Amino acid sequence: MKSKDKDGKPLSYPDKSSRMVPMTIMFLVLCGFSFYLGGIFCSEKDRINTKDVVRTDQSNKESSSSPLQIKPVSFSECSADLQDFTPCTDPKRWKKYGNHRLTFLERHCPPIFERKECVIPPPDGYKPPIRWPKSKDQCWYRNVPYDWINKQKSNQNWLRKEGDKFIFPGGGTMFPKGVSAYVDLMQDLIPEMQDGTIRTAIDTGCGVASWGGDLLDRGILTISLAPRDNHEAQVQFALERGIPAILGIISTQRLPFPSNSFDMAHCSRCLIPWTEFGTLISLFSFKFYSMRYISISFQNMGLRLNLDQREGGIYLLEIQRILRPGGFWVLSGPPVNYENRWRGWNTTVEEQKSDYDKLQELLTSMCFTLYNKKDDIAVWQKSPDNSCYDKLTNPDAYPPKCDDGTEPDAAWYTPLRPCIVVPSPNFKKSGLNSVPKWPERLRVAPERISNIHGGSASAFKHDDSKWKVRVKHYKSLLPAIGTEKIRNVMDMNTMYGGFAAAVVNDPLWVMNVVSSYAANTLAVVYDRGLIGTYHDWCEAFSTYPRTYDLLHLDGLFTAESQRCDMKYVLLEMDRILRPNGYTIIRESSYYVDAISTIAKAMRWSCRKEDTEYGVEKEKVLICQKKLWYSSNSS
Repeated sequence: MKSKDKDGKPLSYPDKSSRMVPMTIMFLVLCGFSFYLGGIFCSEKDRINTKDVVRTDQSNKESSSSPLQIKPVSFSECSADLQDFTPCTDPKRWKKYGNHRLTFLERHCPPIFERKECVIPPPDGYKPPIRWPKSKDQCWYRNVPYDWINKQKSNQNWLRKEGDKFIFPGGGTMFPKGVSAYVDLMQDLIPEMQDGTIRTAIDTGCGVASWGGDLLDRGILTISLAPRDNHEAQVQFALERGIPAILGIISTQRLPFPSNSFDMAHCSRCLIPWTEFGTLISLFSFKFYSMRYISISFQNMGLRLNLDQREGGIYLLEIQRILRPGGFWVLSGPPVNYENRWRGWNTTVEEQKSDYDKLQELLTSMCFTLYNKKDDIAVWQKSPDNSCYDKLTNPDAYPPKCDDGTEPDAAWYTPLRPCIVVPSPNFKKSGLNSVPKWPERLRVAPERISNIHGGSASAFKHDDSKWKVRVKHYKSLLPAIGTEKIRNVMDMNTMYGGFAAAVVNDPLWVMNVVSSYAANTLAVVYDRGLIGTYHDWCEAFSTYPRTYDLLHLDGLFTAESQRCDMKYVLLEMDRILRPNGYTIIRESSYYVDAISTIAKAMRWSCRKEDTEYGVEKEKVLICQKKLWYSSNSS
């Protein structure tokens, strides 16, 4: 969304009749609204135009009986400086974007003419990753060769370099004695962590994901979130360890997750300014709930706007949106325990007390209650029902309710809104205390499936059974599934998370991806106790190179071929796939040969197999990415 011109004030003339004032007001509102709509249209137009590379005769070919054939292609090696290339969060492009609220760290994908058509070599000295569960505690230094984080964080026990490995002692800024003791205290404060009530979590500002790694042993599946940076490579360390993670930042846009989905959110001195940024930031979105904070006065027949910023907390509002009713928000670090910690924070006790009081006030206004608190950890709980939100009908309430035009689950390039997303009253069984406990919730049809066209309990049961059969067949074709060879898995275009559910007992985890252009089924995935994200495969995924062992897709090219160029999608798959990693491409027979041709150019070895039912119109392509090194490698 494009912001309004800050200098765009309406003209007024003292010698005109006072009847011109209402016209001036109307002109201001209409201009602002037109800019708002124009910003949305233009940004959407630009985004689609930069990714809609379509083979013009493709639809005609697909309607014929013969498979799609393409000429052999070749790809050169990318230069060595692209070994950690993340196209949509590229530090080389940061200067093009603003520093305000760290917007330069958000997704900014390059236009088509800047896309790379090369394959990325691994770093010099790269080795196949250490396998799970040993990888949780160690990784090869040459696979993630970043010394800066080792030097800066070694005193906090994040990691340390020993010989040719990085060792992860399990420390952190707020838990230098070890993450296990930290989580033990947290479990004492939140008993729901121990009985299957809490299954999904998000860690904002995750460090090297030690918190998420410890929770895996306790049956809690965590997405660790951190932005791309030049030095720390937090998300890359997390994924190299075999812990779920994704690049991201709470800045000006919503996180790519549905509303009311996570059971718990966590921030351990993550340095997010939770109490800052309120109504003023999003005033010129011209959502009419914002207009209640504008007072208009007239002096000398001129027009002046007095903008009331009111309280901040727009980042807290995003946490409120993604937490399910009854979910928990855990904060350790400033300003919690300020009475005993303020001297080490380069501040005053008065400033920290003020920050804590403001934080508590904001959380209360958002229908959170202080659930428990001890030492450096404070826990708040989101209201388990909607009774608290009734007070937001007061015109003077802050934050206000989001209006009916704000889609709660819209989260792909969607601006943050300074308003509360109230859970739908139609879903009374989506709260933390109403969803079945893990692992029962995995096999129970979520209530929100009724929100999906064609969704029902019977459709859910059929999908669950279908994927059990499919995965059994996949394991016969690729015996590495279920072994230590495969840890990080992505289902590139899931429906209800059926593939992930069918491999839930294997020593792996699955990132479930739902297309931003497909039916919104991601909330169902989370209600099952699984994790995932929205994404558009016409763009690069929010991760580093060499981070997944297995990529699975089911009819992705059939669904997206009219929007996304197959070549670029496959190059992106190659970027994020580890050397020696696998792909399972379940696709229409029309596309399989063309995919094989491009895969060969990327140095993959592929074989075509029948589906479990042996139908001719659909095939399964099993591919493995070869381990190769740059021709310039020593």
